[in-house]
Amino acid sequence: MSPWEKRERGGTYYTRSRKEDGRVIREYVGRGPLAELAAETDALERLQRQEEAKAWRQERETLEVLDQTIEDLYEAAEVLARATLLAAGLHQHNRGQWRKRRGRK
Repeated sequence: MSPWEKRERGGTYYTRSRKEDGRVIREYVGRGPLAELAAETDALERLQRQEEAKAWRQERETLEVLDQTIEDLYEAAEVLARATLLAAGLHQHNRGQWRKRRGRK
């Protein structure tokens, strides 16, 4: 529904919609220069909210990429550490501590 309504008595009127307790409430603002100013103000506020939402989405995407990079680095470090310990003659006891093998020289 457009915020500008045409009424039978003539003219267009500007209204705002807002949510209150889960219900949509239409608020009559008026007509003429004050209504046009209110419409422009509402449009600017809506544009600002959209830009902020876009900036948050971009920030979240950047953080997700960084998080994936850190996870990949962690996995690579874990594989490297495991390979180093195995090459040094150790084994992992019962999925816990790393220990030297008995009886090997």
